[in-house]
Amino acid sequence: MKRKPSTEATAAWIRLMRIQSRVLDGVEQDLKRAGFPPLAWYDALAELSRSPTGEMRPVELEKQMLIPQYSTSRLIDRLVDEGLAARRECKMDKRGLFVEITAAGRELHKKMGCAYSTAIEKHVGSKLSDADAAKLCGLLDRLGCACQEAASTVTSPAARDAAPAR
Repeated sequence: MKRKPSTEATAAWIRLMRIQSRVLDGVEQDLKRAGFPPLAWYDALAELSRSPTGEMRPVELEKQMLIPQYSTSRLIDRLVDEGLAARRECKMDKRGLFVEITAAGRELHKKMGCAYSTAIEKHVGSKLSDADAAKLCGLLDRLGCACQEAASTVTSPAARDAAPAR
């Protein structure tokens, strides 16, 4: 017989899901109030800008962002339509495509980075001490999260310079 989760584990799960939803919604709302597009746009531009060549295959972008393929396709379409990214044919495999960040995409990513950093501070940093945040990262790491990767999405100059590239 399989073990059932304890009451405490179930309570942790519920809290984790609720806080994820609340914090993401808060960050989304802050970006919207600042006049920026959705957080997914920032995340995609961040992944593309972190790539050494500024480009990724759509499937790589999908894996990094942890969103479904159909959502990634629509997101890429929107970024391309807005001139923030471009599709490029793979020279070695004519069937393959790359998505490449444009200069406009880099500029929007940079502008959104300030608002995103402010939102992270408002919704997380102001509520946890650095020691609490490190402890939370350790606990989440035990669940399979990688806080080092998450930290690299923050684009404040100090955080960007200190965060390891993926």
